[in-house]
Order: sequence, then structure tokens, then C-alpha cells
Amino acid sequence: MGSRAWSVEKRSTLKSDSFSKDIDNLLETGCLSIIVLGASGDLAKKKTFPALFHLYREGFLPSDEVHIFGYARTKISDDELRNRIRGYLINKNDASSEHSEEINKFLQLIKYVSGSYDGEDGFRLLDKEITEHEFSKNSQEGTSRRLFYLALPPSVYPSVCRMIKLYCMNKSNLGGWTRIVVEKPFGKDLDSAEELSAQIGGLFDESQIYRIDHYLGKELVQNLLVLRFANRMFLPLWNRDNIDNVQIVFREDFGTEGRGGYFDEYGIIRDIIQNHLLQVLCLVAMEKPVSLKPEHIRDEKVKVLQSVLPINDDEVVLGQYEGYTDDPTVPDLSNTPTFASLILRIHNERWEGVPFILKAGKALNSRKAEIRIQFKDVPGDIYRCQKQGRNEFVIRLQPSEAIYMKLTVKQPGLDMSTVQSELDLSYGQRYQGVKIPEAYERLILDTIRGDQQHFVRRDELKAAWEIFTPLLHRIDNGEMKPIPYKPGSRGPDEADELLAKSGYVQTHGYIWIPPTL
Repeated sequence: MGSRAWSVEKRSTLKSDSFSKDIDNLLETGCLSIIVLGASGDLAKKKTFPALFHLYREGFLPSDEVHIFGYARTKISDDELRNRIRGYLINKNDASSEHSEEINKFLQLIKYVSGSYDGEDGFRLLDKEITEHEFSKNSQEGTSRRLFYLALPPSVYPSVCRMIKLYCMNKSNLGGWTRIVVEKPFGKDLDSAEELSAQIGGLFDESQIYRIDHYLGKELVQNLLVLRFANRMFLPLWNRDNIDNVQIVFREDFGTEGRGGYFDEYGIIRDIIQNHLLQVLCLVAMEKPVSLKPEHIRDEKVKVLQSVLPINDDEVVLGQYEGYTDDPTVPDLSNTPTFASLILRIHNERWEGVPFILKAGKALNSRKAEIRIQFKDVPGDIYRCQKQGRNEFVIRLQPSEAIYMKLTVKQPGLDMSTVQSELDLSYGQRYQGVKIPEAYERLILDTIRGDQQHFVRRDELKAAWEIFTPLLHRIDNGEMKPIPYKPGSRGPDEADELLAKSGYVQTHGYIWIPPTL
């Protein structure tokens, strides 16, 4: 991507900063317009619109304040868009007449505008429709709020953001605002990410840009800081003196399934590890922030990323499942990994010498995402029970959300023998009847509230790409080759060897079973 500067003519009625200090404390009273760009695409219908519907059902998007606009190139009517997304709004097993009525009321909030992503006419029409909605709600000028959700490929972000800046901004002098939500991938390497950041950053302030990583919206990921900093028992344990290794794992039991062409352009490291798993690593490894303000939390995450040492090729295992290149959209000689296991090492006082193993793969033998913190052996083990396994603190992100601690206890009975068991907080059992929100629901609500804690800041994005770009370039250049593995397996055997080499001790004879209700 060549460097390019955007030239933007500012509207005379607009302030350059939607969050200027004089309006920080103004009450938000104006109506809210949510604009989904790429409204006819898969991401919008499968994730964005369902999340908006659930927020509507929970009362966070009142119909007398909110209107939703879909924008895309496809020439369809309002009703055609509504019919396209209707089937994705609720699980068919939960359908009822009450839900049907809610769905119908929600769909009436949606209006569709067709236009190109780089043309003036479409965005002028979009602005006209939004303005008419704001006028109909009697919003005082300067109070209305506009949220633009870019459910689009990153290649069109710059042109779309430029069109929004030129033709769709609102006045914000009385507490109103304009905010932009952008989806990953944020570039393919450091240079492309920096170019994209410069282009969008030249149009909007950082306080207006919400780079969404849906893993940061998951319930158990959001619980990490609470677990670490609200419980005294973990404070003295969370360091290299007690923890031997940390695993952050993402496993899928299916392949690319129709996304082969897209996936082959990015691979498993760009798709999962550089963003989702690295964000989890930051929350596991960061120091306590001085407060819960978003900037204080994101400052600590950046410090962790800047402390990560360059990746050693000897601590990387790449794999590609057999049959991956049978997909007609994937090149026959593709070098793209569908599996990767690698070790990151953090050079600071807390984590020196502790390997962080990040592992992700497709077409494996199970589906799960979890954090597994393994503690060191008990010194002076008088019960001689080390062969049964070490203590582990496990946070299961999906499916069957749970937090459990593996520990050694006495086997019930007359003999003095030991066995591995667990202290278990399984959400399905402990919080019966409590709906765990989808990640996109939480993150869209955070955007409306102006809370950037769970979004990726520009310097954070840069630091993440600095870690992985050298490795990715070596893979792209064919200097590192993926090892074939069978679909439905654990992945390459070499990954288990790397895990053992890193110091992880496998527990034999113990399997965690989610409790039944």
C-alpha cells in the first residue's frame, strides 16, 4: 500500500473534537442514529443487527430515541433488508408470538440507503435521511449522536471514513458526537496497519475511533481484571516465582468452510493470535492500573506489549490441515498456516522466564478457547503426588464458560492417597437463568456510552504488529513451512513437543467435566 494523504474540507459548523473538554460533562439528550455500513453483508446480518436487536429488547435502544440505517451498494428496499436479517435476530428454538412482535417493532426502526463507498451522492443521501430522523425527534441542534459501524473490508475504510467526514458529520457543541467502529483485520503487517491508522487518524480523533476486537467483549475475558485485582489470594501468586507457564488456546473443530479465499490471505496468526489471543495475554500479564479509566488500563496493556521479546523461530510450530488446498479458492501451493503454536516471552520483573504459549488451529479434535495457568511444583513434596499433575488455574472462555482450579486433595476412603480434583465455578450452574450477553452487544453498548476500555488504541495496535510482523514476513516469503496434520487431530505432533519443551506438565487421568444442572 502506498502512502497517501487525505485532503478534507471541514464543515464550518463542526468542531474538530467531539470530546472537547467543555462538553465532557454535558448530558446526552439527543436522539441516536446507528448506521451500519455494509448492511447487506454476512457480518452485519449475523452479528451486528442481532446485537442491536438484543440491546433493543433489553431496553438500551428505546424506539423513541433510536433509528438504525443500513447502507450498502446493493440496490434493495427497506423491506428487503428487513427480510434478509429477520431470520438471524433470534434462535429459532426461542421463537414465540411475543418475540415476533418484538422483531417486527425492531425492524421498523431500520431504514436502508443504497450508495457507493467512495461517492458523494450516496453519503449526501444518507446524511439527509439521518437529519430528517433527528428533526422528527425534535433533537436540539448539537445534541444528536451518530454511530457509524463499518461492517466492511478494511480496504474501503479510508474512502468510507473520508465520505463520513465530508458529508455525514453532525454538530457536536451541545453533547452530540460522531463515533466510528472499525472491525479487524487492522492491516496485514506493521506498515499497512500504520498506513490505515494514519488515514483514519487524519480524519477522526482517537477518541472517536473504536477498533473492535470481539474477544474483549466476552464475559470471561472481562472478568480477568476483576479476578486478578479484586481477590487478595491471587496478588502474591501472580508472578514468575509461582507460575511456571501460561497457555492461551483457541481451537476449532471445523476448517475454513467457504472462507478459504479470505482466510488464505491472512492465516491463523493474523486471524486469531495477533489480535484475540494477544489481547487476552495483555489482560493476564499487565500490572494493576491506577484506576479503571480506559486510558489507564490501555496504558498498562501497551507496557506489556512493549516488553515482549522478539519471537524465536525455534519456538514456533506451524501446521496446515490436510485437504485445506482442496478448496478451489485456495492456491494449490499455499503456505498459509491453519495452525500455529508459539511462545512469547515478556522481559520484565513479573514474568521473566515464564513462557506464554499462544496456540490456535482449525480442523482440530475439539472446539474451545481457554486460558490455562500452570503453577510450579510443590517444593518438598511429602505426598509424592507430582506425577498426578500440577495446580492449574483455568478460565474457559467458550463453550461452557467456567473458572476452575485444579488441585490435589485426599482420595475419599480409608487409605491416605491423593487425587486431582477442582474448585469449580461453572456459569451455567451458578448463574442459572442469567443471560450472558454476546460480545458484540456489550461492545456496541460501550461505544454508545463512550467507554473505550475494551477497544484497541492506536499505539497498542502498533506494538502488537511490531511483535508479529517479522515472523509473518518470514512465513509470507516461504522461509517457514507449515507441517501437515490430519483434520480431527490435536494438530502437528511437534506442537506437543514444543509444549513439553516450554515446561508444561500434562495431567494424566484427570478430565474436567462441566457440571450438569
